[in-house]
Amino acid sequence: MSRITFIIIISFAICSSCNNSPAKAPKSTAEPSEKRETMASNQTEEIKKKSILFFGDSLTAGLGLEEEESYPSLIQDRIDSMNLMYEVINAGLSGETSSGGLGRIEWVLNRPIDIFVLELGANDMLRGLSLEETEKNLRGILDVVKEKNPEANLIVAGMEAPPNMGQDYMRSFRKIFADVANDYNAGLIPFLLDGLQGKEGMDIGDGKHPNAEGQKVVRENVWNILNQYL
Repeated sequence: MSRITFIIIISFAICSSCNNSPAKAPKSTAEPSEKRETMASNQTEEIKKKSILFFGDSLTAGLGLEEEESYPSLIQDRIDSMNLMYEVINAGLSGETSSGGLGRIEWVLNRPIDIFVLELGANDMLRGLSLEETEKNLRGILDVVKEKNPEANLIVAGMEAPPNMGQDYMRSFRKIFADVANDYNAGLIPFLLDGLQGKEGMDIGDGKHPNAEGQKVVRENVWNILNQYL
């Protein structure tokens, strides 16, 4: 065998060995099945989750408290503990009157709403606004809600006037919320602050706004009606 022939044979053997090397498997770009299932589950949860909008004044906003201490946040905590598919939206604004609420309701309804809880009127009473105007505004707010969300369930939070306003005024003020709830086929919370009257240590020191403990009482008042719609 010539030297040239030997070199050719050795070269061919080396090349054959290279070609017979096991090919590396391409790197998979697929996500682990567990991760894919988790993502799909989260997406499904977001799609199925319904919304509850609390629309009110400082009582709903939780004046003087941390956000998580307000009764809408406490409602969310209970909903989560029960694994119910609802998201709570707190649209409370301190100092809000029924007129102010009517002016901003269009802006607040920037997404579909499944349950709408209306809590306004207390500031109207404190400012001496007419009962007729308060009732007109509350009805106007619910008209907008129903126009944008025809299938939404409505709940009206009733309020009470203090005794120094006189018995006639107290009855007329209370009647506003009952009449509005009845005409709009809405659930009625008879008195949002029921159970807090005359109790010490349940407000933030102003005699009007519930503190963290008082908010728990409000939560129960709201829950007694809200749970019927969940």
